[in-house]
Parts: sequence; structure tokens; C-alpha cells
Amino acid sequence: MLTGIHVAFIGGDARQLEVIKRCIQLDASVTLVGFDNLESNFTGATKRPLTCDVLKDVDALILPIVGTDDQGFVESIFCSKPLQLLDQHVESLPKHCVVYTGMAKTYLKNLLASKQIPLVELLDRDDVAIYNSIPTVEGALMMAIQNTDITIHGSQSIVLGLGRTGLSMARALHALGARVRVGARRQEHLARIYEMGLTPFPISELKQQVTNADFIFNTVPQLILTAEIIAQMPQSAFILDLASKPGGTDFRYAEKRGIKALLAPGLPGIVAPKTAGQILAQTLSRLIAEQRITRGEST
Repeated sequence: MLTGIHVAFIGGDARQLEVIKRCIQLDASVTLVGFDNLESNFTGATKRPLTCDVLKDVDALILPIVGTDDQGFVESIFCSKPLQLLDQHVESLPKHCVVYTGMAKTYLKNLLASKQIPLVELLDRDDVAIYNSIPTVEGALMMAIQNTDITIHGSQSIVLGLGRTGLSMARALHALGARVRVGARRQEHLARIYEMGLTPFPISELKQQVTNADFIFNTVPQLILTAEIIAQMPQSAFILDLASKPGGTDFRYAEKRGIKALLAPGLPGIVAPKTAGQILAQTLSRLIAEQRITRGEST
């Protein structure tokens, strides 16, 4: 239970609604900032504007998956007015308050660090990232089917990176009957790919591997599909970049060559916002409860 805990939400999308429901169910005191256009009202939650006074007794502050942009603006699909998190807002937070977001840009990190406010980036956690890989893979498969005229079964499919999303992506493609090759840098990842019954190759050999690719799914968050690599691909290849913006693909050159290449970060919130929200709600409610226990032990 979160009885006696004040949780404030600033902005967000449909995923936040599941987190809000969960916090209310657990008896937290909930304040919503940037939800003015939300059609349904939550019994037990209060809508307020973004002011220093609102934040002065907050125990947990929950921001959207991408906390703020480089100027401090917070995205919210439920508010038509801009929301900007500024120095004075963070200054008003209690020192025991913890800020939760999916991933934080430099602006937010520096702002919170200057006031010694703890920050938790949920997408850095293995549990959240692994759970999120489920809707990510389903969305990736949907986009691959929608944007090509061949089946995944029997296709030459390449997955780049064997992180939490790459592993799930490779496994799903293999289950659908694709001929899956996985590129990785680390020797233990290459060994794991082999153990899974897939074809491993070092990233240094990518140029030779793409010559007959039907699908390429990139999860590496740096430029890896360069113009030199794309030049070796068949024009019918389809690239789906699942890495965070700006992705790891030279999209300009792909377009010049007539190769369809799409950047698709944040798929969980697009294809399955309810499930993605439930994943966040489960983790956040546990972390906030643990935060209270830790705070109690330290006082």
C-alpha cells in the first residue's frame, strides 16, 4: 500500500493512466499536472497547475518516458498548454522526493543533480526493459508485415545487437520461421546466439552480411547502418530501427537508394499502451513502496 505517500504526475501519454490507476488503488495521494484535457476523471486524484506550491510536499514525482526535452519541456497529450520544468520547481521539491522517468536527457539530469534530488531511469532497469521488449517485438513484427510484400517465414532476417530487445526480437523471428542472423560485438553474445540455434556474426562483418537481407532490425543506439553498409543491401530490404532517437541508420542515404527505413522508438506506448502502462505501474508502485521503507529506516 502507498497510504500517506503523495505522488505527482507531470505530463505523459496513455501509459501514465495505468500508473495513476495503480497509485490510486494503493491509496496514494495523487496530483495530476498537465491532464487538463483528460476526458475521464480519476476519483481520488486532483488536477493542479504546475506551480512550486503543488510540488512542495511531493514524495514521488513521475515524469513521462522521455522526462523532458533539452529546454525542460515535458510532453503531455492531455494538455494543450506547454509544461516546462524549471529550476524553481525542482528547488521546491522535498529533499526526500524521488523523480522517476523512463530516460533522462542532460537537462533533467543536471537540474536534479544541482538540487541533490534522486533520479530513477526506469528503462535502465533490466526488469522494465525485458517486459517492454514484448510489446516492442510485437509492434516491430506488425510494422515489418505492413511494409513488405513477403512473409517473415523463410526470410533472411538480421538483428543487430543482443541486448534485451535484440534477444527477444531474434527469438520471435526464429519462432516464425525466419532465417535469423544476429550481429554482436561481445564474444559472450556471439556464443549465446550460437546456443540459441541462430547464426552469429561479428558486427565488423556487417557489410558482407547485408547483401541478401530481407529484414534488418537494429537495436544498437549508434550509427551502425552507414551509407557504406546500406550500399551493399538489395533495394527490396526493409530496415526497422528500434534504437532510441536518432537511431543507428543513415536514413538520408537509405531514402536516396530507395530502401525503406523506419525509425520506431517507443513502440510499447504506441502499439500496446495499456500493457506498457501496466508494466510501468507494477515497477513504479514497488519502487515507491521501497522508497518509503528506506526513508523510514533512515529517519
